[in-house]
Amino acid sequence: DELRKIDIPRIRFTTSHPRDFDDHLIEVLAKGGNLLDHIHLPVQSGSSAMLKMMARKYDRERYLELVGKIKAAMPNASLTTDIIVGFPNETDEQFEETLSLYREVEFDSAYTFIYSPREGTPAAKMKDNVPMRVKKERLQRLNDLVKEISAKKMKEYEGRTVEVLVEGESKNNPDILAGYTEKSKLVNFKGPKDAIGKIVRVKIEQAKTWSLDGVMAGEAIEVK
Repeated sequence: DELRKIDIPRIRFTTSHPRDFDDHLIEVLAKGGNLLDHIHLPVQSGSSAMLKMMARKYDRERYLELVGKIKAAMPNASLTTDIIVGFPNETDEQFEETLSLYREVEFDSAYTFIYSPREGTPAAKMKDNVPMRVKKERLQRLNDLVKEISAKKMKEYEGRTVEVLVEGESKNNPDILAGYTEKSKLVNFKGPKDAIGKIVRVKIEQAKTWSLDGVMAGEAIEVK
């Protein structure tokens, strides 16, 4: 409740280890206000056996139970995640479990990585026994699924008007402004430079896999 009294229009809860994401946190986020319902919840793998080897302190069932609670409390929440492929001893079947979990949750997007040993971690002592060819194949299949679901979710924005916090000029075109929705969707649109740093309403005309294109649909709101 104290956070909602802060005169900041958007507060984004960045990320949490799933084992620390409890019912109280869900309750706090579900109250909304200036707390956004975009949640980054790293899963790393959809296989309970892999999660145990990673010492993640939760299994597939616990993670899916947590996602179910979040979606029940915040039906419109957007979920993003991190996933590693090719962890030592990962089998084809265990990788398939990751794909099936991704389909079940339907994350908005994901940061995906090929496993590589990192000094000082328990995994560094394990034999890196998944061939790089297999790791790359798995990453490609995972990324194809990530793109497919992201494009599907972005398509739902066409025709809608969203509030965008304008961060600056587009990296690809200085005549275009770029900013993010409350659910962290990148939006590109034409608008006056004095809209930078403000929240504006933008009508989405075209959805792409990773971004949205639109037109400004109202006056800019000053961000304090």
